[in-house]
Amino acid sequence: MTGRLEGKVAAIVGAARGIGKGIAQRFAEEGAKLVLADSEAEAGKATADELGAAFIHTDISKMADVEAVVALALQRHGRLDIIVQNAGIYPWQLIENTSPEDWDRVMAVNLRGSFNAARAALAPMKAQGSGRMLFTSSITGPQVSSPGHGHYSASKAGINGFIRAAALEFSGYGITVNGVEPGNILTEGMKLHRDKAFIKSMEDAVPLGRLGTPRDVANAFLFLASDDASYITGTTIVVDGGQLLPEGQDFRLTPP
Repeated sequence: MTGRLEGKVAAIVGAARGIGKGIAQRFAEEGAKLVLADSEAEAGKATADELGAAFIHTDISKMADVEAVVALALQRHGRLDIIVQNAGIYPWQLIENTSPEDWDRVMAVNLRGSFNAARAALAPMKAQGSGRMLFTSSITGPQVSSPGHGHYSASKAGINGFIRAAALEFSGYGITVNGVEPGNILTEGMKLHRDKAFIKSMEDAVPLGRLGTPRDVANAFLFLASDDASYITGTTIVVDGGQLLPEGQDFRLTPP
């Protein structure tokens, strides 16, 4: 621990498991005071108890719920320095099988949720003349895609566009707006929903030879949340082990 977030108040939405929990753990290690939120009440409360943080059950797609997250941070700690919108859903559906209702639900959580987080945090950050707004995007959408992820890809590409627009609009208030684009990260969800063969195929596609961990992603968020990133806004950091680099499948060098 180096205290890079000492005295800072951070609200993290989508903090119960996986990447969100990794961000919460990393921020806590660096001295942040935390308010955690998630739609999974039991798991979210367990993570909050583990880290000595406050927890609130939240549906990121509902503005009133996100406003309640911000209100709790202000009530507990008197300010809000960092908001992280990590909540997201990624149902596997081919476009031809996706109903308008399916599409709207993914957009409501992933894309409208990002707007809700920024809009709810804006007033207190504007009043104090500083703040960090951070979003979990993905390489899927802004960089690449795959069958079955049409709505997810569109939502994540939309997040990147929103980051740029918000960064411009909020720059005069001392607020920076950035995001992280994870590649394939080995979370509980991947272990639960993907078989070993799939995970191995993903590992083989990464030049560094392994899938990322939530902590790998959390370290990028920590940098963007810290004073070290005070002159960075409107951008995203790709955390993918080099996954985007190869032109084809045969990319590994074999020494003679």
